[in-house]
Amino acid sequence: MKKIILFMIVGLFMVPTSTKANEGMWFLMFIDRLNHRDMQKMGLQLTAEEIYSINNNSLKDAIVQFNGGCTASIISDKGLVLTNHHCGYDAIAELSTEEKNHLKNGFWAKSFEEELKPKSLYVRFFVRMDDVSERILSKVNDAMSEKEREAAINKEIALIEQENNEGGKYTVSVRSFFQGNEFYYFVYEDYKDVRLVGTPTESIGKFGGDTDNWEWPRHTGDFSLFRVYTDANGNAAEYSKDNIPMQPKRHLSVNIGGVRENDFAMILGYPGRTNRWMPAEGIAQNVNYGYPAWVEASKTSMDAMKVHMNKSEDVNLKYASQYAGIANYWKNRQGMIDALTKHGTADEKRALEKKFDRWANKRRNKDEYGNVMENINTYYTLTNDKARHDNYLIGVLRGSTFAVAPYRLGRNMEYYTEQNKAKREELRPRLQALIDETFKIVYMPLEKDVLSAVLKLYIEKANYELPEVAQNIKDEAGDDLESYIDAMFDLSIFTSKERLEAFLLYPNKVLIENDPLYLLSSDLIKKYREEPEAIADAKEAYEKAYRKFVKGLRESKLSKVKYPDANSTLRLTYGKVMALPKDPTNDAKINNYTTMQGMIAKYKPNDDEFDLPADVLKLYEKREFGKYADENGYMPVNFLTDNDITGGNSGSPVLNGKGELIGLAFDGNIEAMAGDVIFDDKLQRTINVDIRYVLWLVDKLAGAENIVKELTLTK
Repeated sequence: MKKIILFMIVGLFMVPTSTKANEGMWFLMFIDRLNHRDMQKMGLQLTAEEIYSINNNSLKDAIVQFNGGCTASIISDKGLVLTNHHCGYDAIAELSTEEKNHLKNGFWAKSFEEELKPKSLYVRFFVRMDDVSERILSKVNDAMSEKEREAAINKEIALIEQENNEGGKYTVSVRSFFQGNEFYYFVYEDYKDVRLVGTPTESIGKFGGDTDNWEWPRHTGDFSLFRVYTDANGNAAEYSKDNIPMQPKRHLSVNIGGVRENDFAMILGYPGRTNRWMPAEGIAQNVNYGYPAWVEASKTSMDAMKVHMNKSEDVNLKYASQYAGIANYWKNRQGMIDALTKHGTADEKRALEKKFDRWANKRRNKDEYGNVMENINTYYTLTNDKARHDNYLIGVLRGSTFAVAPYRLGRNMEYYTEQNKAKREELRPRLQALIDETFKIVYMPLEKDVLSAVLKLYIEKANYELPEVAQNIKDEAGDDLESYIDAMFDLSIFTSKERLEAFLLYPNKVLIENDPLYLLSSDLIKKYREEPEAIADAKEAYEKAYRKFVKGLRESKLSKVKYPDANSTLRLTYGKVMALPKDPTNDAKINNYTTMQGMIAKYKPNDDEFDLPADVLKLYEKREFGKYADENGYMPVNFLTDNDITGGNSGSPVLNGKGELIGLAFDGNIEAMAGDVIFDDKLQRTINVDIRYVLWLVDKLAGAENIVKELTLTK
């Protein structure tokens, strides 16, 4: 049996000649068997063992997941961490004040003592992975319901995680791949003492703002620097002033020789989510129902926030991170709509599914696969309207603090009222911490306007049965929803830190149960989690059908996709430095890089998106580029590769054939925004910060020579 399963896994992982070399996000443990020869032909000079090894240090030991959502790399023997500016944005904002606005003005520590510790920030090192598909799948069978299957799998996962965590030293995660047809476990070690070392001004780190986001040509210095600290023995530890800079197993050398068209480029990182196996009607649902609602709701909350952010630097600083996150996905979702529509992706998938359905209904396959497409399509038909509703509702929950906070706080406070005095004393510090966290960045006039705007949009556009409280607001408020929300804010204890703290001293459950914002918040979240019985039944059939759909596509070899979807596990993608067609807006001779000249051409004094520090202009005028200039004399800024990446790869190191750092990934191009669903080998590009620009900013602009001296530079 083991031999049969091993043969199937090997066969199904084999890459056909039709797969493009630059397509795919690959497991490191399979690089030797599946990709190494192809990578060597393209320019790789490392062995597979030098990329991934369990017993010896390898490239994997220099790659970390940054705070659970981005990627970063270790670039010195003193634990220096390089990631994107937008990945460090929350930490930088947290460490900023109006007097010391590091987000706006930049920050550079000239010694270890000057480095700043944010409240909560960690990096995760990848230790090893292994295949546990046979073990887990032996615990399930087709007679099980999906809930029974999930319970059996989770029980076995808990055992596997316990067996491999070495008494809590490691974090172990068992993940599903190919829609539940394979399982692998991943072992990680987390380091929680991570400190800010340096960041450029916001005008550099976000140069181009929303206008240039997802666009090429690009001129953004999207990077920031942090450092990992350990205890005196080199072990992961909570923050202490006695901790020392980490001595990592491996750090990346930094190559300042520059990049050229067709140079080999590989990226290691933690891509967040792709849906390359998604059925046609799922794509159509996103394009026609879900994403349009997401886009409209996001824009509504952004507009309401921006009114107040533009009036006050303090408010702007408080909400900068939240606004940036909403804006990023707003443009992403619109780009997805445009790209998926332009490519006719749903129609392409429908054509593939017709072939699959014919294969599935052959006599030998019919029992297992015959009703797969019918069950999948039935589910999407039933959930189209709900998808639109849910995305408008997400806009409320994502955009408004007081659509969520009253529910989160209120549940805890209800429990608090039910306890005796001693238990309340025990619970009070945790509740106080929740209150403090909620009000850390709150500006009430903005919060009122955002909730009014997104709730009004939801009520008007959801085209679905509204939650009871929202329906009552609609009926009672009429055309004056803003005044109604104002009154709710005035009456609620959840809009006042002082009232909440007084409640801790004199708890009254009735006060919570009748609070207008608690009732609204609870009802909205309950509605979002709601699953009508008809949809629940269809979902059961859908989940089983989707799993069999992916299994059948692999078995029939009808799909060109041979790699698992991204799910925030470490992957390698490889390709080349690759230009897009010539663009008259780019001054570069080849449209695979941008220059400081092009950046200066975009410069607009005092503009939110295209301003630049005066020192940048002075250094450019004098052509003070130092050793970081290209051999042709220009100062490089960004460059393009054709690597296959997605969200989560932000901050990923871009490496040459020797495994040396040449840049870091930070964006994709809007023409290929359908990349989460399909890979476009002609248009898909990764936009990277050239490491020479990073070092020029650190060295020549910031004067942080202490940082440059830590690096291992090559050319």
